Amino acid sequence: MLPATSKLCAAISYRHLRNMTGLRRKAAVAISQELSRLASHSPGPSAWIHQVRRRSSLLSSRLEEKPFSDMQMSYIKQGEEALQKSLRILEDQDNWKTETVVGNGDKVLSKVLPDVGKVFRLEVVVDQPLDTVYGELVDNMEQMGDWNPNVKEVRILEKIGKDTVITHETAAAPPGNLVGPRDFVSVRCSRRRGSTCVLAGMSTTHGAMPEQEGFIRAENGPTCMVLRPLPGSPSQTRLTWLLSIDLK
Repeated sequence: MLPATSKLCAAISYRHLRNMTGLRRKAAVAISQELSRLASHSPGPSAWIHQVRRRSSLLSSRLEEKPFSDMQMSYIKQGEEALQKSLRILEDQDNWKTETVVGNGDKVLSKVLPDVGKVFRLEVVVDQPLDTVYGELVDNMEQMGDWNPNVKEVRILEKIGKDTVITHETAAAPPGNLVGPRDFVSVRCSRRRGSTCVLAGMSTTHGAMPEQEGFIRAENGPTCMVLRPLPGSPSQTRLTWLLSIDLK
């Protein structure tokens, strides 16, 4: 079975980040083996969380003004729910456990939530400017399989407005897998406010993609990526990735 934590390693193999070879190897080993169980003592929530939540609440209050169908409105609200829930998880600094810390400060943490299960939090500095990273994750979403070895294909099923998409993701089957490959149907939303970008998502259903023969329909979410320029270094981006996956 493909371990949920391997999804975190995929971010580090991002094709623009191949100069981070040491981090890629060390994180892959450390995450999968869960070497460290030290408690995390992170500082309080940053201002960007509150800013995004305020702007997101404003968007929610104006949804009724949009000319969307009831089904499309449902997807928009699902994406909003994923975003809000993810930010609440990231905002809560208690009970995070450190899985691994690399010499440059990049780290993976985890915690167990009663209504979600085990979630992982990856915090890294990406050696690319924010616009490049955002463009790869949002504008070039269907090319994710080029840099993520755990993804075979990502296909956009429906776009709703400029911030919400429904996707079908096929996971690459690992060698020797006897259970069968997984696939996901997800609603994804993006928010860009000033220098902060938030990409959130969760599992959903869509009429264009019922369960596929030969695949096990897995679930994910809430998931979230937060991108911010590294202070004092606009050519680098601080990435916080919240990940929760149920592979069934």
